[in-house]
Amino acid sequence: MPYAEVIGDPIAHSKSPLIHKFWLDRLAIEADYRAAHVSAAQLPGYIEQRSADPAWRGCNVTIPHKIAMLDLVADPGGVREKIGAVNTVIRQKDGSLIGTNTDAAGFLAPIADSDWSGKHAIVIGAGGAARAVLFALKQADIGEITIVARSGLKATGLLVQASAKGSVLPMDARLPEADLLINASPLGMTGKPPLEIDLDPLPSDALVYDLVYAPLQTKLLHAAMKRDLAVVDGLDMLIGQAALAFELFFGATPPMEDDAELRKLLVA
Repeated sequence: MPYAEVIGDPIAHSKSPLIHKFWLDRLAIEADYRAAHVSAAQLPGYIEQRSADPAWRGCNVTIPHKIAMLDLVADPGGVREKIGAVNTVIRQKDGSLIGTNTDAAGFLAPIADSDWSGKHAIVIGAGGAARAVLFALKQADIGEITIVARSGLKATGLLVQASAKGSVLPMDARLPEADLLINASPLGMTGKPPLEIDLDPLPSDALVYDLVYAPLQTKLLHAAMKRDLAVVDGLDMLIGQAALAFELFFGATPPMEDDAELRKLLVA
């Protein structure tokens, strides 16, 4: 039976199997979607093993492998230069592997109806998810980006790669005023340290977007809602990027008309 999977370390929190299996069932496709715990040391061997399996259609890639995966797969779409991180790997019929990134489009989908041209965004984090977010923000013609990260050097490199106007702040710095704040770090995720941040500098019309989805109602979103700020939770991006990957893995369009039911399943 054909199958795809999500890989990462940790991986138990992932809701990707629930999403893909929901769609496979609705479309009556005989295939499977799994989760695999893969450490950084195991990653090269895992990729070599899976590329030899004709039933394997590919994988979604989560923390901490999105950057390392660039060196293990082909990059015909120029993902290295455009984003610098891979979140989806597709196996070709000859066993060769192609990397791409569906995070950027998945991130932008829930906020695409708003005009972000010339506005100011704050991005927390400087890893693979942050790279996709910066690419998406540039596509949305954002005016300025402030990256809040532990590594100032790494964050500065992201701004340069994205050709973005902006600045870098340490994690304990006071936030500037901004129209959009995105947590693209694992802080606040179950099993990870909390995200300690003061939202007071944000104006009343700011939007707070947390890519973390386990737990769904993070401390960051609670703080934002306490201030009556608009919020977007991590399920919106998760479902959006998963829909693009599903088409690549299984050659079918997910039944998006069932999104409300799927979301209820994911928060149960």
